[in-house]
Amino acid sequence: MASAITTLAADAPTLSAANTGFMLICSALVMLMTPGLAFFYGGMVRVKSSLNMLMMSFISLGIVTILWVLFGFSLAFGTDSGSLIGWNSDYVGLSGIGITELWDGYTIPVYVFAVFQLMFAVITPALISGALADRVKFSAWALFTALWVTVVYFPVAHWVWGAGGWLFELGVIDFAGGTAVHINAGAAALGVILVIGKRVGFKKDPMRPHSLPLVMLGAGLLWFGWFGFNAGSWLGNDDGVGAVMFVNTQVATAAAMLAWLGYEKLRHGSFTTLGAASGAVAGLVAITPSGGAVSPLGAIAVGAIAGVLCAMAVGLKYKFGFDDSLDVVGVHLVGGVVGSLLVGFFATGGVQSDVAGLFYGGGLEQLGKQAIGVFSVLAYSLVASALLAFLLDKTIGMRVTEDDEVSGIDQVEHAETAYDFSGAGGGSSSRSTAVPTTPAAAASKKVDA
Repeated sequence: MASAITTLAADAPTLSAANTGFMLICSALVMLMTPGLAFFYGGMVRVKSSLNMLMMSFISLGIVTILWVLFGFSLAFGTDSGSLIGWNSDYVGLSGIGITELWDGYTIPVYVFAVFQLMFAVITPALISGALADRVKFSAWALFTALWVTVVYFPVAHWVWGAGGWLFELGVIDFAGGTAVHINAGAAALGVILVIGKRVGFKKDPMRPHSLPLVMLGAGLLWFGWFGFNAGSWLGNDDGVGAVMFVNTQVATAAAMLAWLGYEKLRHGSFTTLGAASGAVAGLVAITPSGGAVSPLGAIAVGAIAGVLCAMAVGLKYKFGFDDSLDVVGVHLVGGVVGSLLVGFFATGGVQSDVAGLFYGGGLEQLGKQAIGVFSVLAYSLVASALLAFLLDKTIGMRVTEDDEVSGIDQVEHAETAYDFSGAGGGSSSRSTAVPTTPAAAASKKVDA
């Protein structure tokens, strides 16, 4: 008996400084994705809404962090209750966790796992904000964020990743958040915009991005941070699975960008920078659930398929008349669905698990499980998010007034403008009133308007 106890003690995981350091770096990379998303979205809107767009992402870092520490981590990853939600009083306020206490079955502290998962919780509601550009009260958005993560994100994270969660136990594969993050956010975006309606001038006025360089900067930061998002989700670096996920993240993103640009050239006649950025994000979304199950060749297929389908999907808002301002539905919902379902086709059975997809002799069983995960999360998030938006709209109001929307939400909600050229004309002189308006001054007036 004594020898058996000794053997068990020897086999128990011990804290790994290498894995702990690796996961802290990955956590910081995922945190950087939220400011990256802010730049990505902020450049895509008109100048009069750019600060508001930045703030709708940034505020998530504040709200979700506090809620996660208070009760979110406990709800998402505490002891399972009925396969729907978790709870562990030691996780409330992170007050009952020892500093060297390990996450069950792994070689990293609970604190490290908690902060890594926190960054996922932060960026998910921020993703939703891109669908609501130009028209939502900042106070209403902040309250929606707090309610949404509590009612939707924390339970869904438990379903998908929590021990005992019903999708986890079913065997749904979601390596890093295709269902819990991207389908969840995309379906929520659709639910909210169906409630709050279209922007003033939708399908009539030009609503082009005001700064494509900002969009490209944001896309680059997202691509960079996504390596932590994806490779870190294996929670260690001991067996090579995280390395495969790292490679697949790069490969699928490249394939999706090229596929989107190819479709765009054939369909519209141009290779656009916005298309390159959007295609890259579509590939990142699609490989997120599937990258730990497929080979690099499979990752090329996943990225290429997602690039084309997402490029096709972004035009649906004009066909069906829903105003998804920055294509959250077309990229994140569709990309998440595509990436999650393709696990059922391209899983090799030789990376994160021995589960094989249809093209590797595994039949249709895993595809069926993936479909259950996809459509259950989609339906729950869509309905719950629409109800939350409806309640807020009928109580405090979700939208700014039409006049405020037309004049610019930055000034109304934040009392600021993104660009101030008031000093660009140089010093004044006694002859200044006689000098005709310069092109710079005219540009300044146009921007301020």
